[in-house]
Amino acid sequence: MIYDISQPVFGCAIYPGDPSPEKTMLSRLEDGEVCNLSAFSMCAHNGTHVDAPLHFLKGGKGVGSVALTKFVGPAYVGTMEGDVGAEEAKALLETAARTYPGAERRILIRGNATVTLEAAEVFAKAGIDLVGNESQTVGPMDAPMTVHLALLSAEVVLLEGVRLSAVPDGAYLLNCAPLNLGETDGAPCRAILLDLN
Repeated sequence: MIYDISQPVFGCAIYPGDPSPEKTMLSRLEDGEVCNLSAFSMCAHNGTHVDAPLHFLKGGKGVGSVALTKFVGPAYVGTMEGDVGAEEAKALLETAARTYPGAERRILIRGNATVTLEAAEVFAKAGIDLVGNESQTVGPMDAPMTVHLALLSAEVVLLEGVRLSAVPDGAYLLNCAPLNLGETDGAPCRAILLDLN
């Protein structure tokens, strides 16, 4: 089975203060044009997207320089609610490692959860590739910087704004390769999970 864990771009959730995606029709078949042609504009962090180190680190890697292996591979989905502390982060990593080889490299947190600095430090120390969550920011909404710095400085990329309500806890193959926007701080992606069985 394939789970689409991405938000549709138009009408997606946005971080407070960010611009919303907009679509413009440049030509229409119904107007006698040769084809339908649309253009769009959006913030790199609208909807389901990845954060590259450059998002918070001067001189950090842009999305085009981050190895695709960070975004594609075994992952573990685990449900959490509220603040995710150090002990919860350790439990997620241990359960993921027991569930499927390599799943502890990419952790997706299902539920209304906030990654704390303590959890971020556990993930960073473990040297994992990716942390993802359902919120539009991996840290607290009102003060996300310290969590981002802890993860991105360890080159743990972030997958934010995923939708996991239909996905049972467990191990999957994740593909959330971002658009190659070169040296930008982030990029939208079409994130999917595939059953490993």
